[in-house]
Amino acid sequence: MKLQRILPFAKQLLQTAVKQGDTVIDATIGNGHDTVFLAKLVGENGHVYGFDIQAEAINNTIDRLKAEQLDKHVTLFHHGHQHLKATLPAELHGQIAGAIFNLGYLPGGDHSIVTVPETTISAIDQLLDMLKPEGMIVIVIYHGHDEGKVERDALMDFVKTINPADAHVLQYQFINKQNNPPYIIAIEKC
Repeated sequence: MKLQRILPFAKQLLQTAVKQGDTVIDATIGNGHDTVFLAKLVGENGHVYGFDIQAEAINNTIDRLKAEQLDKHVTLFHHGHQHLKATLPAELHGQIAGAIFNLGYLPGGDHSIVTVPETTISAIDQLLDMLKPEGMIVIVIYHGHDEGKVERDALMDFVKTINPADAHVLQYQFINKQNNPPYIIAIEKC
């Protein structure tokens, strides 16, 4: 298959926006896979800020970062991504090169704890102000569960209202797959 699958394409998009020394956000750290990817991408002179509401996600990510010896330039916050602007130092506003969201629930965790549209949309809106020009937000939407469908619909309504003078919005999706496959929304700041 020559078409990029969803998760590799999400990473490829970030690689176009993020370089060594940049500051990036993992808005839903989950089990830490994207946090590790971002830490490698920004290198020792960059920094990753990660957010999650579950202690299990924080602990899993810390373990994964330590195993890869990448924990020195990563800061994790045990609270929701809707607190981005209030949490991050003011000097970073306008300097964020990239951010990723993997919506839904923690793989292997409690499936009743899910991302919700209000906090996700708030975080994206805040990030639009915090991104540097050509910075990118990549959102992987998992909508194979009831709450995921609600979040998907609210999120799609929101991103369609983003002024094209402020950002370009892309949807990447396989449309002939079964069982509600995940898809990507990418937002690049102008």
